[in-house]
Amino acid sequence: MTFITRFAPSPTGPLHLGHAYSAMLAHDRAQAEGGTFLLRIDDLDQSRARDHWEAQIYDDLAWLGLTWETPVRRQSDHFADYDATLRKLSEMGLTYACTCTRRDIEAAANAPQEGVPQFGPDGRIYPGTCRDAGHPYSDAKCIRLNMRAACEPALPAHFEESGPDHSGTHALDLDAMVSTVGDVVLARPNMAASYHLSVVLDDAATGVTDIIRGADLFEATAVHVVLQNLLGLPTPSYHHHKLIRDEKGKRLAKRDDARAIAKYREEGATPADIRAMVGL
Repeated sequence: MTFITRFAPSPTGPLHLGHAYSAMLAHDRAQAEGGTFLLRIDDLDQSRARDHWEAQIYDDLAWLGLTWETPVRRQSDHFADYDATLRKLSEMGLTYACTCTRRDIEAAANAPQEGVPQFGPDGRIYPGTCRDAGHPYSDAKCIRLNMRAACEPALPAHFEESGPDHSGTHALDLDAMVSTVGDVVLARPNMAASYHLSVVLDDAATGVTDIIRGADLFEATAVHVVLQNLLGLPTPSYHHHKLIRDEKGKRLAKRDDARAIAKYREEGATPADIRAMVGL
């Protein structure tokens, strides 16, 4: 079977050591498997994406010694595909318009039930306020997936994980999807699709067989598998790797310029130095 993996950064800031680790790990695995390494530009958020950050992504990755297939897929070229899929899910009766603000959702969560989780892979678990309200889509602050309704045709389902913390077969459970994930966002008026919907479509469109990404996205995988099954798309194998953290144990972020690859380059570091820093 052909092995195809990808690295999918957003051009919203400089790549840091965590990005370097993820990209090199995926590239190394593709080479070891005699497979293909793809680069995708996840520029879904056009309000934050910048051309100079995209250019630096190419520059930093090439400096690290990585090569990738061309042309590079850019999410901003496929907004029509996301919209068509949203319409399909709507026609299946699986989405609804949500008019709640963040403040509304926080207020609804002020009296949590004991033992009920408050946060999931989409942040605060949505309380379902608008699920049966029938709001017109023109009034929506976002479009949500009705998780219970979606799981009925999508389950049973499972995915294979080879990462260090969750290795094995993971079966999706209806009650857990409703209570610990909830009705996730699929799109907002200022964004063609959510991360969940866009990556599912992008990975399927490019034939990705193995997804290698950070452990912080492990919980989101269940959402992606539900969408894959709903849309008749294959489920890749997953590997959620460790996160690169600073000396205080905090995960790196793009605003942490001190850990930017470009800064290490300016200070005279070599690609081998970067590999050593991240433990490769």
